[in-house]
Amino acid sequence: MNSQGSLDRAQCRRFSTMFLGMLAVILLAAAWLPGQTSSRSEEATAPEKPAQKQPESSSAVWKPVEDAMGRSGTVQPDGALKFSMPRKDLKVTIGGNTVKPGLALGSWAAFKKQGNVALLAGDLVLTEDEIPPVMTKLQDGGVEVTALHNHLLNENPRVMYMHIGGKGDPVKLAAALHDALALIKTPGASPAAAPEQNIGIDVSQIEQILGHKGKVNGGVLQVTVPRSEKIMMHGMQMPPSMGVATGINFQPTQNGRAAIAGDFVLLAQEVNLVIKALRQNGIAVTALHSHMLEEQPRLFFMHFWAEDDALKLARGLRAALDQTHSAP
Repeated sequence: MNSQGSLDRAQCRRFSTMFLGMLAVILLAAAWLPGQTSSRSEEATAPEKPAQKQPESSSAVWKPVEDAMGRSGTVQPDGALKFSMPRKDLKVTIGGNTVKPGLALGSWAAFKKQGNVALLAGDLVLTEDEIPPVMTKLQDGGVEVTALHNHLLNENPRVMYMHIGGKGDPVKLAAALHDALALIKTPGASPAAAPEQNIGIDVSQIEQILGHKGKVNGGVLQVTVPRSEKIMMHGMQMPPSMGVATGINFQPTQNGRAAIAGDFVLLAQEVNLVIKALRQNGIAVTALHSHMLEEQPRLFFMHFWAEDDALKLARGLRAALDQTHSAP
């Protein structure tokens, strides 16, 4: 009797152990399976990642604008798309010097995108008879005319400069500008030329005097000096390449001499300081005016001309730059 009781108790213990083991396996499986099902379900229903948005400064984003303009532009380091349209068809002289397009005959237009809208700024070099039809076509297309005036003095034939602006659909603005340019003789873009090594003036020394690097374009040394302030227009920042940086151009003439032209971008309190510095160094002020309508802060544009020893002129321009709040 005692032996039979001991056997029954041993069997109960074995059954209990087996039961507890099977229960543990069932519980572990129950805990694992829902997680796997959920994971597979999440993988099956996870939305596709949206296509990566092109940066607003990328060439692909600007392709419709280039198509509307009918010509290629260049994306600038500051993000703007700029179209350079030198008036190579014009033959302009000042005091016996032929003015190269890169010195003072460069039409241009630039676009800066923000979402679905863009800011437009530009400057069109025009003969007097081209002004009325171009102005009409621009306004019909929704492009604003913001200024019309001279930049030079005593040039032959007379040339005028029409400044333009706008904000809106960049393709529509580009199409309107294309239609206006079709009325005049502005040539299409030329293939990029190889950089010129020697243009007849000491480029590196001029750059050192001015404190800024430049580039040689069509036989003309072009130096751009941005301002230190943030320039705003219609709630958007205008980068330097949209015409709010001082531009200084040197066209070699002969024996180390050069003709210079360009414009200083100034605040009101700088205007007379720069006039004095330029004139003290034999550089004529040829125009003083605005180019835009609603920029903040208010800017004034001072154009200049001289023909003299290139290094002497560079020192005079540096004296004028030192009166401005320009970027280092």
